[in-house]
Amino acid sequence: MEEFEIAIIGGGPAGMMAAITCREKNIVLIEKTSKLGKKLLLTGGGRCNITNNKPIKTLLNYYEEKNFLKHSFYTLTNEKLLDLFKKKGLEFIEEDNNSIFPATEKAESIMKILHDYLKNIKIKYNTNVYNVEKKREYFIINNKIKAKKIIIATGGITYPETGSDGGGYNLTNQPLTAIKWGIVPLITKYHFEDFAGINLYDVCISYKDKKYYGDVLITHKGLSGPAILNISNEISKDIDYNLLDNNDIKLNDVKINIDLLPNLNFQEIKEKFNRDFQQKGKTYLKNYLKIYLVNNFIPFFLDHNNIDGEIKLANITKESKKKLIESLKCTTLKIIGFNTPLSKITIGGIDINSLNSKTMESKETEGLYFAGEILEPVGPSGGYNLKIAFSTGYLAGISALKSL
Repeated sequence: MEEFEIAIIGGGPAGMMAAITCREKNIVLIEKTSKLGKKLLLTGGGRCNITNNKPIKTLLNYYEEKNFLKHSFYTLTNEKLLDLFKKKGLEFIEEDNNSIFPATEKAESIMKILHDYLKNIKIKYNTNVYNVEKKREYFIINNKIKAKKIIIATGGITYPETGSDGGGYNLTNQPLTAIKWGIVPLITKYHFEDFAGINLYDVCISYKDKKYYGDVLITHKGLSGPAILNISNEISKDIDYNLLDNNDIKLNDVKINIDLLPNLNFQEIKEKFNRDFQQKGKTYLKNYLKIYLVNNFIPFFLDHNNIDGEIKLANITKESKKKLIESLKCTTLKIIGFNTPLSKITIGGIDINSLNSKTMESKETEGLYFAGEILEPVGPSGGYNLKIAFSTGYLAGISALKSL
């Protein structure tokens, strides 16, 4: 039986960071697939949105579990994280909403450096961990590997082809919260086949009291894009289901609202309409709306809101003008499902109440640590979830190291 001081299960960002942190010791990194970081290579559209550069106090407000994440975020700050790569010659760029990408705009650049840090570490590829037992002061993995400490960073349940198939949830008796789809495109009742590929820029999506600003992409099945992916988390959390129970997901009466002109309030639009309708009275409404909406989207907008686009501006009544403004500020769509094959993150996981937030160690089992997507916390798109992975992986690694 092989013996190690620390065994890390899962070769994603959290597992790799944990391994890098304790690489001076006798450790093993166990990966289910033939490559490390398969899911990491998919992030940010293959560009790797490695983190979000907001100040930590601001950043934490984007997570419901901010008190649990606080210590890990301050232990591995963005400066420390990025310095690991800058030392190897990689620079970074900051884009909208403080999203950080490698200057090469290639996730492979990140992976190349992570591989370099891991070059002297024992890595077991194509190894599925199906059994973990604790016997006295050791953990026994698959009855073949013995380790004093163990870090489980097997990911969630999305993109199973990358090895993130939910297998880690059953390796211990650690309590779990409900497992749900996150950052997932939405399927709408309205069929968008004729409008697929259209982008709506800088709109506001709202669901109940939650609002997200950003771009929306119309797909064949419904809606995607940053604002939609972020609001999907709120919808998913609000629905009672658990993927581990194979429950049917029923989205009854789920509706979202789209504010197509979030930078203008009702009165500002009304005043502009009053001026324009007098000056451009002979213009057809469908042509006038090109000022505000993407041209190819106008037919849907008019049809969905039951507005006559063939009417001239001079002939629009006061009531019709009010309805038009209300529709621009609030077009409602019914959501009937999640486009689950495209879910990017898992909501839920190891219950954070069962872990020590200062170490990522189980309160129930000494020497057992968790990190990354297998944990309960989740954030919006834009580097927030890789921030969780790298920071909790780092904290779990140094905690296991110190406890030896």
